Amino acid sequence: MRSRLAQGFAPKMRPLPPRKSGIVGVLDIGTSKVVCAIARLKPRGPSDVLRRRTHSIDVLGIGHTRAYGIKGGTVVDMAKAELAIRQAVDMAERASGVQIASVVVGVSGGRLASQHYEASVRLTSPSVEESDIRRVLEAASTYGVGDGRAVVHALPVGYSLDGRFGIGEPRGMLGHELGANMHVVTADLTALKNLVLCVERCHLSIEAMVAAPYAAALSSLTDDEMELGVTMIDMGAGTTTFSIVAGGHCVYMDGVALGGQHITNDVARGLPARLNDAERLKALHGAVVAVSADEHDMLTVPPLSGDPRDQPNMVPKSRLVTIVRPRAEEIVELIRERLKASGHAGDAGRRVVLTGGAAQLQGLADLVVKAIAPQVRIGRPLGVSRLPEAARGSAFAVTAGLLVYPQVAGLEHFEPRRRQAAGAEGQGYFGRVGRWLKDSF
Repeated sequence: MRSRLAQGFAPKMRPLPPRKSGIVGVLDIGTSKVVCAIARLKPRGPSDVLRRRTHSIDVLGIGHTRAYGIKGGTVVDMAKAELAIRQAVDMAERASGVQIASVVVGVSGGRLASQHYEASVRLTSPSVEESDIRRVLEAASTYGVGDGRAVVHALPVGYSLDGRFGIGEPRGMLGHELGANMHVVTADLTALKNLVLCVERCHLSIEAMVAAPYAAALSSLTDDEMELGVTMIDMGAGTTTFSIVAGGHCVYMDGVALGGQHITNDVARGLPARLNDAERLKALHGAVVAVSADEHDMLTVPPLSGDPRDQPNMVPKSRLVTIVRPRAEEIVELIRERLKASGHAGDAGRRVVLTGGAAQLQGLADLVVKAIAPQVRIGRPLGVSRLPEAARGSAFAVTAGLLVYPQVAGLEHFEPRRRQAAGAEGQGYFGRVGRWLKDSF
């Protein structure tokens, strides 16, 4: 895995064949919690709901624990982060009765950034073949490799044939020159290397790395939203990231290094209170819109000393709102500015879906309505069965999206095939037949 990062590419997995079942393990490593989930993916027939999915997702076990050694989605203490990951994986394996050797890992840190690149190649035959598509996508994706950055995703947005744009599926079409528009998502190479090292120290290999806003979109958006245009905002503890999805394609990603933990810190300083108590008060009573009753609704703040002999403080809920609202407004305004600067605000379709733990703040959706878009809803995992009740909310959207990812991994093409060993799995006729049988059944 580290050799791939040295070449400028994050680990990438082979797509799960449409007619093949499989067990998938995923790791969502966030600033506030580490989640491991193990699920069985089984082929399913055509459906009017979530039409892009080829498999049903049956969760076998899930484990989550408080995160340590992680700040802003980036590893800052290897030993503490490793211990948290081991605990979450152990809980999931015990719950599922399955041991895993590899995982799909979510990425929220590392300063995610988007670029669009175009490339074209001459066709080797009268019609477009799979090899032609591979060549043009490899040519477009390699532009994203730069000093200190690594390619996390290389997502084709559209194709052109002899200068005619707007082609969604060029296979089998006649022409002379094939072009591709590629959305390339990159992250800091050092941050990814440390994340890979931390996971490998837990005796796990990494199948793929998936950007958090992309994973949240995969689990929480409906097919119509993805087609018509929507902005997915994932408000985590240490970062708030967003993705823009339009025409069925993810066309942009970005984020800011602010999240729910910063609101908690503000509450702890402003009341004052211990961090654990501040988090509880924020989760239970936090709001960004004040009402008249808040002046009379009194909250109990445990003493900062933690000594039960000390008297707790009593503060009106309105005081909590005056602390929470400025930071929430700051985060929303920063996202609005990033959306404007992206050049893709018009693709968002005036719709926003909010995910992440901080998205559950009372009144946050109304704040986003005023600042960004008139249509806002709270997103939750869709089409995932046997999720525990505690994991069915917006805080677990990224985890669920990592379980969806193996079904869409085939959309990405950023690993040049020529880098594979020449004798791997056999390159002759019987080798190709063997690989086809393995992938299809």
